[in-house]
Amino acid sequence: MIAPFSIPSPDYAWQVLEIPIFGWTLNIHMYALCILAGIVLAVIITGRRLTKRGAEPGVVLDIALWAVPLGIIGARLYHVLTHPDDYFYPGANVWNPFQPGAIWNIWEGGNAIYGSLIGGAIGVLIGCRFTGIRFWSFADALAPGLLVAQAVGRLGNWFNHELFGMPTDLPWGLQIEADNAAFPAGLAAGTLFHPTFLYEIVWNLAGAALIVFLERRINLRWGKAFALYLIWYGTGRAFFEAIRVDPSEMFLGVRVNVWASWAAVVLGIVLYLVQRRRHLGDEPSPYVPGREWKGPDAEVDSDEIESDSDSLDDGVEGENTTGETAATSSSRSSTP
Repeated sequence: MIAPFSIPSPDYAWQVLEIPIFGWTLNIHMYALCILAGIVLAVIITGRRLTKRGAEPGVVLDIALWAVPLGIIGARLYHVLTHPDDYFYPGANVWNPFQPGAIWNIWEGGNAIYGSLIGGAIGVLIGCRFTGIRFWSFADALAPGLLVAQAVGRLGNWFNHELFGMPTDLPWGLQIEADNAAFPAGLAAGTLFHPTFLYEIVWNLAGAALIVFLERRINLRWGKAFALYLIWYGTGRAFFEAIRVDPSEMFLGVRVNVWASWAAVVLGIVLYLVQRRRHLGDEPSPYVPGREWKGPDAEVDSDEIESDSDSLDDGVEGENTTGETAATSSSRSSTP
């Protein structure tokens, strides 16, 4: 018997949208659309936040051109390396992308957020070197947008009927068909599962709102907003990963992604404490010294967006000099 409030999985027809074009069929995966939508939202949110902090409008695209491709490559490599049995076995097609199963075939599924963070961070470093944007300024501007992007991307798992949690009697359990390859053996048809995709969506959106909220009250510059992202996401992901039933590489009896989540939390705590000790005030500019944008309206825009929350840092010993307008927090706009 299906619980009245249980969550149905989408029809399989929604997984791939087939669009006929001049006798040829273009297959668009819904999972890919979710990821793409998340990337677009992250770029828009980050761009607005950077601009409000005094950066040149559109500079986020110059950095995204490096961060997005390297993030995708990192996501795929991380997945392949943490699931070696899926790709490296006798008779496996490892290298030929024109045959199923190759490590390059990202359209067949298999991406990891922690790999995308590593690859994306390398891309951001490169992009920031070219544009003159401070790495930590970009990371802080990105933090809530990244959580929003991850929330939207998780919808792709729902469309793919994958990465669900353990069986549950909760009224919002997820319906998974018994012939699904990931359906645990020995369970009765109609068993409901924890909708981990939904849990992570709610968690990520709450985290984005929390970062924006805290930015109005405390100094979250110099990488501290990104540190909160690592702590928040790592904490939630460790729990959601622990209740999933899909196969995963284990290390000392713990899923690899749980270890990665714990590492993210530790890194976030260390980053926050170190940056709080090193930088007490706001950043004087989102640009490194000597690379500032000299736009005609830059000074006017900076004055217009100053708000009451900027006064929180008044009188605090730090990088800001007397009379200098502090870079405003992105939370003054709106939120991954």
